[in-house]
Amino acid sequence: MRIRELVKDGLHLFHIGAHIGWFNIVYDVIKRVQSQLFYAKYLKLRCKTVVHLRIFAFYYFPMTKLSVNINKIATLRNARGGNTPNVAQVAIDVQKYGAQGVTVHPRPDERHIRYQDAYELKPLVITEYNIEGNPIEKFIQMVLEIKPTQVTLVPDAIDAITSNAGWDTVTHQEYLREIISEFKNNGIRTSIFVDPVPEMIEGAAKTGTDRIELYTEAFAHQYGLGNSNAIEPYTQCAIIANELGLGINAGHDLSLDNIKFFKENIPNLLEVSIGHALICESIYQGLENVVKAYLKKLQ
Repeated sequence: MRIRELVKDGLHLFHIGAHIGWFNIVYDVIKRVQSQLFYAKYLKLRCKTVVHLRIFAFYYFPMTKLSVNINKIATLRNARGGNTPNVAQVAIDVQKYGAQGVTVHPRPDERHIRYQDAYELKPLVITEYNIEGNPIEKFIQMVLEIKPTQVTLVPDAIDAITSNAGWDTVTHQEYLREIISEFKNNGIRTSIFVDPVPEMIEGAAKTGTDRIELYTEAFAHQYGLGNSNAIEPYTQCAIIANELGLGINAGHDLSLDNIKFFKENIPNLLEVSIGHALICESIYQGLENVVKAYLKKLQ
């Protein structure tokens, strides 16, 4: 049964969901809610129903924020010494170009972003400031002193080249709960890096975290090989996260090639953190052009 017939019968949104399933609703509703013809034809039938559909569309497909990870800028700076490129200036510029956030991931060896960088960026980030990292004692102290908008906890080993796995939120649940509680008591929004596994999402909810960040390397790799079905576990986990009241972020190997498809298949995706691909794309296209290209794809 088509949604237009159900609306014509005056059914509430959740009754519609029972008939045709949430996924069918999403794409049908988005197309029709944005159509003036839809309003003209059905508003007179049941105004309340149309309002519910509008709210539903807004809730499940909000504008996804772009947080630019500037670690690679620091890597280039550190390769030569000195202060070129200027990490602080890049943070200012990406916000000027429209990015809604800046992300840094200081590691113990400070091979890219340094702890001092994280402190110096605080007054320069006028959008959302996201600090990622493994919650060792030095990291926790830094975050509590800076008080960024968000802290994203990542279980990366000291010698890891880049993040390569999410938390086991079952095994480390109590450990995460204690750390998250401390950050939240200091007014810092919390997020934890997780693999797209239902049990890990459910475990994350029990830690008290505000959000999860879906680790997207597996999706990006498979999508690049032509396997669009790689999105399925991410969609499933996003639905579970929504049901559990968790906000959804995502990151790792997202790029201009895959971000639009990913966004369209993740209900209520609040934020993506993108660094490596964005900086690589900027070498050829320019930083301002690339930031604006991401923003367009995330609309």
